Amino acid sequence: MTDANASPIRAMDPSEIPDTLKIDTRFQPRPALWAITLVAIALSAFQLYTAGIEPLGLFYQRSAHLGFILFLSFLIFPVFGTSRPRGTLGWLIDGALLAAAFMSGFYIIWNLDAIFDRAGWWTQTDIIMGIVCTIAVLEASRRAVGLGMTIIGMIAILYALAGPRGMLPWLGEWMPGILSHRGASIDRLVGQLYLGQEGIFGLPLGVAATYVFMFVLFGAFLEVTGAGKFFIDLAFAATGRKPGGPAKAAVIASAGMGSISGSAIANVVTTGAFTIPLMKKLGYKAKQAGGIEAAASTGGQITPPLMGAGAFLISEYTNVPYIDIVMVSIFPAILYLGTVYLFVHIVALKAGMTGMKASELPVVRHVMAAGWQFLVPLVVLVYLLVNNISPTRVGFWAIVSVIAVAGLRAAVTMAFLDPKRGKPLTTQRIMDGTKDGIALILRALELGARNAVAVSIACAVAGIIVGVVGLTGLGLKFSSMMIALSGGNIVLALLFVLLASLVLGMGLPVTAAYIVLIVLVGPALHNEFGIPLLIAHLVVFWYSQDSNVTPPIALAGFAGAAIAGSKPMETSLQAWKFAKGLYLIPAFMVFNPVIITGGELWFVIWTGAIIIVALVGFAAAIEGYLFGTMDLISRILIVPGVIAVFNPELWIEATGTALVLVILALNWWRARAARVPA
Repeated sequence: MTDANASPIRAMDPSEIPDTLKIDTRFQPRPALWAITLVAIALSAFQLYTAGIEPLGLFYQRSAHLGFILFLSFLIFPVFGTSRPRGTLGWLIDGALLAAAFMSGFYIIWNLDAIFDRAGWWTQTDIIMGIVCTIAVLEASRRAVGLGMTIIGMIAILYALAGPRGMLPWLGEWMPGILSHRGASIDRLVGQLYLGQEGIFGLPLGVAATYVFMFVLFGAFLEVTGAGKFFIDLAFAATGRKPGGPAKAAVIASAGMGSISGSAIANVVTTGAFTIPLMKKLGYKAKQAGGIEAAASTGGQITPPLMGAGAFLISEYTNVPYIDIVMVSIFPAILYLGTVYLFVHIVALKAGMTGMKASELPVVRHVMAAGWQFLVPLVVLVYLLVNNISPTRVGFWAIVSVIAVAGLRAAVTMAFLDPKRGKPLTTQRIMDGTKDGIALILRALELGARNAVAVSIACAVAGIIVGVVGLTGLGLKFSSMMIALSGGNIVLALLFVLLASLVLGMGLPVTAAYIVLIVLVGPALHNEFGIPLLIAHLVVFWYSQDSNVTPPIALAGFAGAAIAGSKPMETSLQAWKFAKGLYLIPAFMVFNPVIITGGELWFVIWTGAIIIVALVGFAAAIEGYLFGTMDLISRILIVPGVIAVFNPELWIEATGTALVLVILALNWWRARAARVPA
């Protein structure tokens, strides 16, 4: 809450912004900070209005959203960086870009009917505005997302213009035969990227402008009302006394925070600020503590209901209801988080660690008494989703429920509990409480808009790439290359997808990497290799997460290293080890699709059980420990057993499961015998 004398409408204080969004405000003049606050609040208010009161048409919604997002990004991120004053030149450049941002979004709105009437016969103004918008999107990407995404977008545009009939015919001469195409003119390219439904205003931005924004805003409301602390305290209360308690709390808290932030890096800096120092205090090495938090926080990206915007995109691309995506993703998410939890447990046992003292931990009933209201919005969210309400409308009502329960709790405290503590209810206290509540809502509105800038800009650039792929037929060519290189072998094909996701992850956020990769390899995985469409999307989405934990570019690992005070590469290697489920579980989906698509009950249960056995065996083999130290021969023998579990033939996977179980049972017997006194 704010101070009683503070104005309810004010620029957000830097201390109230999460670390992942903090910028150096020393060189931002006060009017600029006020403009950021007002534009952010206006954007969130617009999104709430269109989500719950008066929905807009496709192009109206996406165009207005992009205009707001571009305007906000140029305000937040100066042209020369946040660590120096803009200066006269900087303000001139940013002023022009702010005007371009405004025109980019609202030109479509003002002229939509006329643009539809002259479809394909664009005016010179249409083309100029398309060029202006494309430049604005790429520049906003450079500032808010990173140079890598901008370069990939520019390469896509150059590729579209290369060819004998394109604007850059000479560039087409450098294209290998399979990548060559006839080329596109500026008019044709702008028509695809700005004036059509497959470019900037395509599906990725459509999802960002509706579903994603509402759930990001929902997370912001939970965050400012204290839900993050509630989930962390609850995780510590549940696991703190067990061996390696803070590390296990990190796994559980990151799953809960995944419902709020949908970002692995945000999870690391939020939960890691508490868990990493405690892990080090208990005996975990600094690199292990940072790696555990990075691997656990990556799990927040694949944990329903938000899944880092992935669930919404998968639903739109596959035409599978959003609630179905959530339901089929629950068990794989549990498998992943369970694998990280098991690694944490084994490391703790090997090092002889103990849990934290009861006096150092919160009490479950006290935590629940203080934060039970945060469970109500989640119940509302799940109830509405199960009843097939639009995810956008679900996000709206979830936000309303957060405001309602927070306001109700504050009112009950003020009217009934505080008077018993000697604080009588007065008109001044009512006015102060109302003002504080309004200030809290405004801070959440601003924070939600700030959180959405990067993902919306990334989706806009991804729309450029998707538009070029559709214009040039690159997707079919990429699929042909993939089939030729793999020789029709599905294991090699999955390996190529994994490598491609890692390369793309070096320059793109997870959401954008998924969009680009599914457009390129999705058709081949589904049509040529026979992988069910939903599973193909889930595999690509899971593999797109690997840039968070896989060296040399492991963003979540680097964030964990910064908090732990360890070397980034060593921490990333630890994160990569703990996150092995990120690679094994999608492969299991491919060879045992019943785990996602369903089937006879006994077979679904059997399939779920054997993957649990395989993951336990794999973790034990990697660490050389489960119930006790595991000898080298046992560790080697587990590997073929785990591989056999992935085989779809029933007798082969049964044999592999039996082998793994026998070795684990032998390890248990030896450990038990070693503990019995002579």
